[in-house]
Amino acid sequence: MVLHRRTLLTGAAALAVAPEAVAQPAVPPTGDPPLGHDAPPRTAPGSTLEVLRLWPGKPPGGGGPNPEGPRFDESREGVVTGVAEPCLLVMRPARPTGSAMVIAAGGGYRRIDLGHEAVPVGLWLNGLGVTAFALVYRLPGEGWAAGADAPIQDAMRAVRLARARARRYGYEPNRIGVMGFSAGGHLMGSASTRFASPLYAAVDEDDALSARPDVAALIYPVITLKPPFDRTSSRRVLVGDSPTRVATETYSVETRVPPETPPTFLAQAADDPIAVVENSLLMFSALRAVEVPVEMHLFERGGHGFNLGVPGSPAAAWPGLFATWARRRGFIRA
Repeated sequence: MVLHRRTLLTGAAALAVAPEAVAQPAVPPTGDPPLGHDAPPRTAPGSTLEVLRLWPGKPPGGGGPNPEGPRFDESREGVVTGVAEPCLLVMRPARPTGSAMVIAAGGGYRRIDLGHEAVPVGLWLNGLGVTAFALVYRLPGEGWAAGADAPIQDAMRAVRLARARARRYGYEPNRIGVMGFSAGGHLMGSASTRFASPLYAAVDEDDALSARPDVAALIYPVITLKPPFDRTSSRRVLVGDSPTRVATETYSVETRVPPETPPTFLAQAADDPIAVVENSLLMFSALRAVEVPVEMHLFERGGHGFNLGVPGSPAAAWPGLFATWARRRGFIRA
């Protein structure tokens, strides 16, 4: 069976922000298990990206879409659904500077907007010398037994796998960050606060490594599932229309922020109509309360889903602000 088109690159604008990005063959490095599905057509944009499976067998708990079908379904715009096999898509810089970033695109936990968010951002990070991994995570509504924990398990495993592959890909195991957008911001917020939670049993030696990211960047993130800020697709998918107080507390990121949470960068527009700006404000306050280093940038305009930012708009400043912050913290060295 031929995998659905993987249109991961969103045109010349995405390429322009990362002139040093290097396409990699879609073949697993020696030592990784076979991928188990047909490769995408060689003519499909993005088909040269290397695919790294997250799990050596079935993901924890089982369930999900038909494992005999494609790894995941993808539209021409790079919108992913039907994730049968969670994985990482690898984007390697021409001149690595020793750090890596696992990126989670948004989509309300109903889809993953790889083409709009994860891949353009990964190429931009390549231009800074950062190895980028776009995370294709399980969607809770697609029949996974682990339910709302399924994407968090994938994010934790992705950080561990990135740490285990540091020598192979040429970066340092103590310079691995996470970056998330919208629902992906909720996911990476969960990964950066729940890294010590025993959400799944170890499946191999890679799970002996820490799942704690070294930095986190949450861009227009969904953080809370509590009213009155709970009018998001993420809340409905994760805890339902009439959630219990326990479920709401469990999956609201700001309620579970330990002092060991990594230094965090927040960016959001004040006019965001979906993940309202109170999400970042709540996370900022929770991080400050346990003395975790945090930097937050709120922009007057930008709405939701601005990705790298429309040129000339206030929100377009965040990539430069993040790069400055990351260099100051020693995460990016150039």
